[in-house]
Amino acid sequence: MLAVQGAAGARVRGRRVAVTGIGVLACCGVGKDAFWPGLFRPQLEGRERRVEDFDATQWFGPKEVRRVDRFAQMAVAAASMALEDAGTPDGHGLGADPDRCGVLIGTGVGGLETLEDQIQVRLEKGARRVSPFLVPMMMSNAAAATVSMRFGWRGPCETTVTACAAGTHSVGNAARLIATGRCDAVMAGGSEAAVTPTAVAGFGNMTALSSSGWSRPFDLRRDGFVMSEGAAVLILEEWDHAAARGARVYAEVLGAASTADAYHITAPSPGGSGASACIELALADAELNPGDIAHINAHGTSTQLNDAAEAEAIVKVFGSPGPPITSTKGVTGHALGAAGAIEAAAAALTIAHRRMPPTAGY
Repeated sequence: MLAVQGAAGARVRGRRVAVTGIGVLACCGVGKDAFWPGLFRPQLEGRERRVEDFDATQWFGPKEVRRVDRFAQMAVAAASMALEDAGTPDGHGLGADPDRCGVLIGTGVGGLETLEDQIQVRLEKGARRVSPFLVPMMMSNAAAATVSMRFGWRGPCETTVTACAAGTHSVGNAARLIATGRCDAVMAGGSEAAVTPTAVAGFGNMTALSSSGWSRPFDLRRDGFVMSEGAAVLILEEWDHAAARGARVYAEVLGAASTADAYHITAPSPGGSGASACIELALADAELNPGDIAHINAHGTSTQLNDAAEAEAIVKVFGSPGPPITSTKGVTGHALGAAGAIEAAAAALTIAHRRMPPTAGY
């Protein structure tokens, strides 16, 4: 859970954390200027949502691109866009010590596309034909490591792998690195490119995917999520550092929290007890009250169990009627480990534009 608000917000515990750059790739748009209006368009039909406009050769040479999995390619692209948006395309214009600049990019699955391809190579052509780049391409930390090396940021380089919460956790953990004084700037987000035949079959056999091909968060007719891919990276900076260089501030990260239901490997605990506890901890970390919240960008996966438990958790904390609740997954689909980062980008842009995207499909 993340608590964010506009640039004029109250002071967070420790050093203040500003969002000064946004890079995003989603099925509804590549780059923040395409992504934002894309959130207001009618949703696409189909059981898979890919980023059709993504061309990795814009960021990688013809030889290098074959040695980086698609999820890491997307992370580099999102990081590059975020740095350019923050006014420092090469990553050095922030004026911060590279040893105090970190990279935290989460994922749920990592380089599954490469793993699946190379297993097929082994079965068809033999073990000696398996790529020597398989391991570094499939590792979950490949995205963070590639971004770190690309821009020379030598601070903490970490990957949170917590399924669909990975992107959100990465932003929260990155904000804490700045608030506590370890870092002055962090590239934080998530990336996922796991729309592969085996992954789709696995989620389908779990009965998690929509049989109708429509994402309908919180709707009575919801029948599962629509699988997607994508990436988002936010540039987080210590507030005074950002102000000193005249940076544009989209939003401020005020607090974050993380809990475990300790209940089931895929299903949320009944009544949303774990989620409500997490919301309360995030509010406490941000030193906010429920009445201070003006909008909730919900997880809203379009599955029966998640949406019901999440709604109950929100009502427990905020009452009914509470603040407006929306889910962008009606348009973006569910990008697994990148979902929270994409939604953090949407939340920051919601503040910047003072307009809430609708819940498509509801």
